[in-house]
Formats: sequence, structure tokens, C-alpha cells
Amino acid sequence: MRFTILATTILVALSACAPTPPSSTGQLGSDGRPLPKLYRIPSRAENTIPYEVLDSVNTLRAAAGAGSLQLNSELTAAAQTHSNDMSNQGRPWHFGSDGSSPIDRVQRVGYPGVLVGETISETFETEIETLAAWMDEEDTRRIILDPSATDLGFAWHQDRNGKIWWTMVLGQRTGGTFMSFAANQG
Repeated sequence: MRFTILATTILVALSACAPTPPSSTGQLGSDGRPLPKLYRIPSRAENTIPYEVLDSVNTLRAAAGAGSLQLNSELTAAAQTHSNDMSNQGRPWHFGSDGSSPIDRVQRVGYPGVLVGETISETFETEIETLAAWMDEEDTRRIILDPSATDLGFAWHQDRNGKIWWTMVLGQRTGGTFMSFAANQG
């Protein structure tokens, strides 16, 4: 319970650092909550978003007693391939249109370790909101906080309509056998 409160507090604080989506029209949905806002990823943020996510993930991991991760270009390439492919397929799931699994994609890019896990999301939300949603789900939270992970890859594809296909891939440089996949659909 304490960890959940701490993680939520950290994510709220970190969300203040995230790019602010355009203001809402003030309209409310049938559930009484504001209607979703269209979040367009600005081109100037494309190089900083992976590092902001890495910093946020490392903050959450530190609070949970797990070691910090390093951004890894091979895992980021695997994540980018999958985000693009999910968009092409029009569905969030862990298998590529060619039948590839997360393990296959990590091997194809030449990552010198093993896959720890992959988290995916189909949403209109920011990267920090997506990370918060992943932390709210047991399966994706377990992947993000897995103490065996050493490396992180993070990428996305944004469709013309604003939908974003997020993929985070965690790996372990030194080897291991645990592999997990989890999804969160926004």
C-alpha cells in the first residue's frame, strides 16, 4: 500500500515535467470525467521522451529497491519495430504481423542479453500517463520493477488521428530465463 501511494506521488510529480497536452474543450464524458485530449508528440520532444521515461522508470524502481536501467539502442529498435507494426495491424498485442514474438524481435536487433518483458499500450495519452497506467496493472508493474532488468528500450508510433502505440522493452544484459509480456490498453 505504501509503495502504491509513493509510486502514485512520484508519477504525479513527474507528470508536471511532461509536455502538456492542448487544453480541453471543457466537455465532460458520460462518466463525468473530462473527454480525452489529443496529445500530439512534438518533434522537438522525440529525442527527450525516451530519457524522460527512463528517468521516471528509474525513480519508480529506486522506490521499489530495484536497480536503475540504461537506455539501450537495440531494445529501442525492437520497441520501434513493434510500435510501427501494432499501428499497421490496428491492434495492441505482442505478436508481429510476421508472427514474431518479443523474443524474436530482441534477437533480431542483436541485443546481447535476454528479454525480461514487454509492455504495450494503444492510447491517446502521454508517455507519463501511459507509464502511470502500466504501474496500475500488476502484470506491467511487475515487468517495470523486475530487479533482473538492466536495460530499457522505449518507442512509439503516432497515427494521424493522434492514437499512440507505445512499446517498452526491458532486457537483462547478463542473461537469464524469465520472460514476460503484458499489455495495457488506454
